[in-house]
Amino acid sequence: MLVARGGGGVSGGDSRSSGGTDRDGEFGGRVAIVTGGASGIGAAVAEELLARGAQLAVFDLDGASVAGPALGVSVDVSDRASVDAGVAAVLDRFGRLDVVVNCAGIGAFGTVEDSSDDDWARVLDVNVRGVARVCAAAMPALRESDAAAIVNLTSIAATTGIQQRALYSATKGAVHALTLAMAADHVHDGIRVNAVSPGTTDTPWVQRMVANVADPEAERAAMNARQPTGRLVTPAEVAGAVAYLASPLSASTTGSVLSVDGGFGGLRVRPVQA
Repeated sequence: MLVARGGGGVSGGDSRSSGGTDRDGEFGGRVAIVTGGASGIGAAVAEELLARGAQLAVFDLDGASVAGPALGVSVDVSDRASVDAGVAAVLDRFGRLDVVVNCAGIGAFGTVEDSSDDDWARVLDVNVRGVARVCAAAMPALRESDAAAIVNLTSIAATTGIQQRALYSATKGAVHALTLAMAADHVHDGIRVNAVSPGTTDTPWVQRMVANVADPEAERAAMNARQPTGRLVTPAEVAGAVAYLASPLSASTTGSVLSVDGGFGGLRVRPVQA
């Protein structure tokens, strides 16, 4: 079964980052694209980059819904012509491109028995080939930047066995590997490529998933208890990690995958008692 992510939006916000520190100007007017930036983690990333001084374009299926100072562009990452047109629109508007953040993606539940060939084709096309399409279209402009950065969104599901996530995990594992390969391919072009690997994040998508089970309160408590920190990751925490990797201040960081998962992937501790 496939599940599309969604919820949230991009606002003008103030010029303070998720950590409460004034970061206005950190990106010095640099231009960033955030795919899937109209909802969920993507919207949090968009707000964070705006707060730190970036000029921003949001690629989303419903780009017209993007409010505030960001340029909203309706882009389908599964369509190469749509992606190429989106990048062209950004260059026409801003004249440059420095940062690409790939947040667009769709979820999938089930085992290998549950996913059809059509399911595999669709999720791979969005989650993996979509990342490759956007990066390929952006590459010529990124080569002209003096601080080019690509940040991909992978998942704890790429490196940790999680039940009922076979297809989704496979796509995020591919993005993890693609990130490392691209970092090696483009380091001499001056383009840094990194990824953020979130754990279970408190997005509208997760909230809807919890609301649809028989006992939402118990499910939420169980999800929190599985986290060594005792709570889910917040979108703002993921956005802060993305901003770190995208920032010109991280010029020596490339080929890295930064986990923001509340310790889920690396710690072996007793579950938090409710």
